[in-house]
Amino acid sequence: MPRVRILILTSSTGAGHDARAQAFAEWCFELYRHNVDVRIEQMLEKSSGFFSAGVRFYNWIQKKSPWIHKAFYLFVELLSLLNRRSVSFGRVYYEAVLREYQPHLVFSVHDCLNRGYFQLARKILGADRVRCATYCGEFSGGFGYSANWVEPSADLYISRTATARDYAVKLGMAPERTRVRGHLMQPRQYIGFMSAETRAAYLEHELELRSDLFTVFLATGGNGANNHIDLLTALLPHADRVQAVVICGKNREAYNQVLHWRAEHPQFNCFLDGYSEEVHLLMQVSDAIVTRGGTTSCAKALHFGCPIVFNALGGVMPQEELTVKFFNRGAGVALINNAGDFSQIIAGWLGDPASYQAFRDNFLKLRYEEDPTLVITELVDLAQEASRTEYRPGPFPSKPRKA
Repeated sequence: MPRVRILILTSSTGAGHDARAQAFAEWCFELYRHNVDVRIEQMLEKSSGFFSAGVRFYNWIQKKSPWIHKAFYLFVELLSLLNRRSVSFGRVYYEAVLREYQPHLVFSVHDCLNRGYFQLARKILGADRVRCATYCGEFSGGFGYSANWVEPSADLYISRTATARDYAVKLGMAPERTRVRGHLMQPRQYIGFMSAETRAAYLEHELELRSDLFTVFLATGGNGANNHIDLLTALLPHADRVQAVVICGKNREAYNQVLHWRAEHPQFNCFLDGYSEEVHLLMQVSDAIVTRGGTTSCAKALHFGCPIVFNALGGVMPQEELTVKFFNRGAGVALINNAGDFSQIIAGWLGDPASYQAFRDNFLKLRYEEDPTLVITELVDLAQEASRTEYRPGPFPSKPRKA
């Protein structure tokens, strides 16, 4: 096959967008080796000081005051009007990247990097010399699903679920150019399933925990948004029956706080880590995970069969509401607004194990099998279509710069 170039547009608003960009790049190398060249650009941060400040503000909201995001979300929706036909903020950098890299496929994994970005790519490179595609990670539609996800001129729109795909069609995406293709996770996460014996050994030898206790996974995204101390304190009365796995992301302050808490409570079994590359293993040895409605964490939990307790302390961000809504479809959802809610849920499951088993069974009904290579093949094939036409670039700046 001819060598193709794929430009991925992403941003570090949360960790999920970058995780999917990385997963796509790893799959391309796994399947095609050096025949597919992938370039990942954090386009919002690198192209515009205005957008870079917006990313930092978003991540601050996620960590400190999720309720503020309802207003911030409405502000971001204005981009659907601002970038209707081309890119406004950050155009100089993006245009320079296009001319320098000459991608055959522009692949967006972020809601704010579709509208305008696809039109400008076709203008700069030629409509027949580049293809444009979107992967949307939302679980469902409604308030919180950004209109910026849907650029009707996209050659391909890929959705995680059928409900999110149907909402994209409602917003103007042509049905024949949509696909439902699952979670887009790293290759190693599709082969990392443990047997019961392996799970017990991992708990005891790798995490130094007990295999006979109910294990709660207190998770966080890469930014480290968490309520670990409040939740650990709620678990403390059940120390003879419950243990915890805790990760803190890149939040060093949270790590230090939990480290101190653990030292003060030696009667409670607790494994602690900062940013972990083994989340897919930690989920498999846990009986439940406490997390916000981040799509990447929730998708992994569903894939590995780890029931979710949704952390709503401080409020629920609009896109997180989409995730909660999906998991509430006939299966019920465990959502906590404070540490008291959490204590009540855990006490209920410990007192009546059948209620936990029923909750887990309903959760697993939402799970589905997927072929993770299918979406990779479809996108690479799309890039190959464009690669068959020779491209001769015009002059461009020697080095991309911020607007």
